[in-house]
Amino acid sequence: MGNSVKKGKAVFVEPTQVKSLQLYKAAIEDQHIKSPEITRFRMEEDIDSEWKRNQEKTILRLKLEEYIGNSDVVVFSKTTCGKCTKIKSLLDGMNISYRAVEIDQMENGQMFEEVLCEHVMETALPSVFVKEKFIGEYDGIIKLAKEGLFQKLLEGKEEKTSDNAYDYDLIVIGGGSGGLAASKEATQYGKNVLVLDYVTPSPLGTQWGLGGTCVNVGCIPKKLMHQAALLKQALKDCQKFGWQVDSNVQHNWETMTESIQSYIGSLNWNYRVSLLEKEVKYENGYGEFVEPHKIKTTNSRGKVKYFTAEKFIIATGERPRYLGINGDKEYCITSDDLFSLPYCPGKTLVVGASYVALECAGFLVGLGLDVTVMVRSILLRGFDQQMATKIGDHMEEHGVKFIREFVPTKIEQIEAGTPGKLLVTSQSTDGTEITEEYNTVLLAIGRDACTRRIGLEIPGVKINEKTGKIPVNDEEQTNVPYIYAIGDVLEDKIELTPVAIQAGRLLARRLYGDSKLKCDYVNVPTTVFTPLEYGACGLSEENAILKYGEENIEVYHSYFWPLEWTVPARDNNKCYAKIICNLKDNEKVIGFHVLAPNAGEITQGFAAAIKCGLTKDQLDYTIGIHPVCAEIFTTLTVTKRSGGNILQSGC
Repeated sequence: MGNSVKKGKAVFVEPTQVKSLQLYKAAIEDQHIKSPEITRFRMEEDIDSEWKRNQEKTILRLKLEEYIGNSDVVVFSKTTCGKCTKIKSLLDGMNISYRAVEIDQMENGQMFEEVLCEHVMETALPSVFVKEKFIGEYDGIIKLAKEGLFQKLLEGKEEKTSDNAYDYDLIVIGGGSGGLAASKEATQYGKNVLVLDYVTPSPLGTQWGLGGTCVNVGCIPKKLMHQAALLKQALKDCQKFGWQVDSNVQHNWETMTESIQSYIGSLNWNYRVSLLEKEVKYENGYGEFVEPHKIKTTNSRGKVKYFTAEKFIIATGERPRYLGINGDKEYCITSDDLFSLPYCPGKTLVVGASYVALECAGFLVGLGLDVTVMVRSILLRGFDQQMATKIGDHMEEHGVKFIREFVPTKIEQIEAGTPGKLLVTSQSTDGTEITEEYNTVLLAIGRDACTRRIGLEIPGVKINEKTGKIPVNDEEQTNVPYIYAIGDVLEDKIELTPVAIQAGRLLARRLYGDSKLKCDYVNVPTTVFTPLEYGACGLSEENAILKYGEENIEVYHSYFWPLEWTVPARDNNKCYAKIICNLKDNEKVIGFHVLAPNAGEITQGFAAAIKCGLTKDQLDYTIGIHPVCAEIFTTLTVTKRSGGNILQSGC
């Protein structure tokens, strides 16, 4: 292990290097395997005990941070300590409110005292913090009080030296994937970094923990629910493979959501621990500029703090958009609410044609629900439209109903409950009006950047007034030189978690290291997790024609039938592969598209090849793995231009 502490011939793995008891045990075992001369110096129960102790200390470190951060003045003391009593009396005499944490009254006080001593590097009590700054123990506090400096510290009027003009080198506003990646990377260069994260509750009151949209209300719970739906199909398929399954197998929504939320909770915890280990300061407060280099934060209890920094990164992400009609915020849910919904949504209307809308509709129908998608115009705007049409057709064949060219105009509650009943009035583009009852209405009509209420006008950061997006240069720098932005708030950039992570890390390396590497927003792979998954990298066919001209591109394509689907005899010639090549550049692959199970796994591998300038000849000379779906890309021979038959009769 990289940071092992060596003592003689025995290697002691630091428990902070691992995140679970299982991994910790594996690390210990690995040390023995690699070092035959090392004797077994720990019994199983010793490993268990040390790991548990480390976990307890981590929890107490976070508790210590909470104590320090949630009160202006905190006194860590013991009820039996004479000096502690004197300090508390001194503060009482100065009419200063404080929080006293009596360590000897805590259930695990001895271990908490160890954590406190490690934090302040002092063993004596009391330990006093003012405005999150360690003032010292008894003698130092008495001296400050006599010199009249204690009150100045409390009022935040202490003078800053020229070497410490700001509280932090960097403040990151937003604790999503990109913001966390940037903050942790910056501390690797010795920088003092603060992350601000605050989740404004959805109109229905839904909140979540640290980690941003992807972890809490996006990619992670979405794919897990997609997996739940795929398992239902697997239950059907397995009977043809000889498994005898009860035909009355039922799905329990509550069990699914509880399991998924439990996993998400572990991710929230790991993010918090990771910030602690990387020495990134974390503040659970809503951040907004009040001066060019000064941020005001407000936590859920209304407590206000102020912080200054030399540089800032805006990574606030987006939130779901509402229709702006009667009843939308009162009765509709969004992806912010769906993944932790404590009851099965029942008959559901999904409003929208985005990938969020289709993914949610797909797994809901896969779980056995009655699902309708209401679409104003086209599916998956911005994606290859041939692929979008095929996705819509497949979903329709598998039970999703579509209402096209309609939009809701009014949502009314006709029966309260979990779920209740809603009456939806909708109007078509030609003025036709329809009404229908649903248990749940899920809005997935787009997302808005969270940039309008964080005071960007104070330092003068320009945003697109229509979209709220932030224009940046190729180094993620805004028009204000010391303020940067990453992730979904960027104008004309791809809104994907891995993109934000990559941009955040590279930005920190450029700011504080000697790196010149910039984030490449071209040929970024992505996958839409509809029932038949869609993977894409590069240009859509429409955009390829616009950029190069139809006469200068060649499209190779084919249907195929996954071997796993042949025995249950389903969905023959529904999977589809397509590559778009530039005839003027040695048939370089400029677009890659696949509809298949595990499309993301297929696309990820080909994306690396496309980054390296993959050509059609190179694909043809690549030997495929048989029998797998990705193999089809090594055998494409029929072009769209030829009009040849692309139906497949076998694997």
